Amino acid sequence: MFIGEYTHALDSKNRMIVPAKFREGLGGKFIITKGLDGCLYVYPLDEWKKLEDKLKELPLTNKDARAFVRFFFSGASEVEIDKQGRALIPQNLIEYAKIEKEIVSIGVSNRIEIWSKEKWIEYNEQNIDYDEIAEKMSQLGI
Repeated sequence: MFIGEYTHALDSKNRMIVPAKFREGLGGKFIITKGLDGCLYVYPLDEWKKLEDKLKELPLTNKDARAFVRFFFSGASEVEIDKQGRALIPQNLIEYAKIEKEIVSIGVSNRIEIWSKEKWIEYNEQNIDYDEIAEKMSQLGI
């Protein structure tokens, strides 16, 4: 399980330091792809496989399902962690997430999200009513 929030910067070659607490759960290779809300999603290979299997079950005849699968898979890249604990973020994903220099990586259970620091601050400054969200989630049995 991934938890926590870490702020760091990309180096000149678009590499990020993968927080030590995340490295163990990711293994040597992982998948990074476009996420929702303008961030990037990072999955260990075993979690990616589970997600891939679920997405394969979506009906090909459903226009929204096709669009979502295209969105998710077209940006996906397999990435390796080097000996210094760094991982290269592909340029297309840096552009998608509007990352300039500083990033925030957060643990979200079975995945990691990578945000530009600016977008993360902006997201957290929204007036989100977490009490209302919690109430809705409890109605779903969560």
